[in-house]
Amino acid sequence: MPLSLTRAATVVSVLALSALAACAPASESSSPAASSSVALTDCTPSTLKVMTPGKLTVATDDPAYEPWFSDNDPTNGRGFESAVAYAVAAKLGFARDAVTWTKAGFNQVIQPGPKNFDVDINQFSISTQREKAVDFSAPYYRAAQAIITLKDSPFAGATSLSALKNARLGAQIATTSLTAIDQIAPTSKPLVYDDTSKAAQALQNRQVDAIVADLPTAYYLTSAELTGATIVGQFQPTRGEQEQFGMLLAKGSPLTSCVSAAVNALRADGTLAALQKQWLSQATDVPELR
Repeated sequence: MPLSLTRAATVVSVLALSALAACAPASESSSPAASSSVALTDCTPSTLKVMTPGKLTVATDDPAYEPWFSDNDPTNGRGFESAVAYAVAAKLGFARDAVTWTKAGFNQVIQPGPKNFDVDINQFSISTQREKAVDFSAPYYRAAQAIITLKDSPFAGATSLSALKNARLGAQIATTSLTAIDQIAPTSKPLVYDDTSKAAQALQNRQVDAIVADLPTAYYLTSAELTGATIVGQFQPTRGEQEQFGMLLAKGSPLTSCVSAAVNALRADGTLAALQKQWLSQATDVPELR
């Protein structure tokens, strides 16, 4: 079931984890570039080694889901990641019309090799394993994980992670959400899907009892795409890497330090917190699962 990209009638509610603190400090990232001391004043369109002189090429997946993007159109500046991308570009001195968007699949770009973009923004969780193949900027967002099931499921009333041990669980391949399932220690091996839309389809078809996704995506799926679905609860992963999103660049990219400097500046001046408030509104109605 390809996910419909019609914006929900009501704004998708999403967890903004404690405003400014929600975007974890750069020091929490394992990426050396994230803590780089490069001066932002040294990062200008004339000095940056971009693919196209005077242009910043930004990639994301297709389709591009809400609330990260709006109407499957990254160029409109609406949605959290679209807005962050334009804000980063502005910090680097690129005018809005100097930002060029291109499409790049999630599973392909986390592999080593040449890239057809300068930066990619697509809810990439920063991890030590991925950093062997690609670079990440300083983190621009920190997310909790969420359990999604159907309202009539026997697992809909679960109040702890242990209550989900006998559930058939699924998640997108190569994501922190998939790794986080280990924290539940299910009795059956989780099912793995190429993307979140296929995981959601499996849930709708009752091929799995529940799926795991980051909380913002969970809100979108349950409010706009899935029928009769609910968020059981949220949890912070305690295994593997911290759930932090960073912009992805080619391994050893000369742009990484400058992109990190731009992200850090946006955190320092309150822009990231403001964009989070605008596009990822706070939600207090999702219980925490332990």
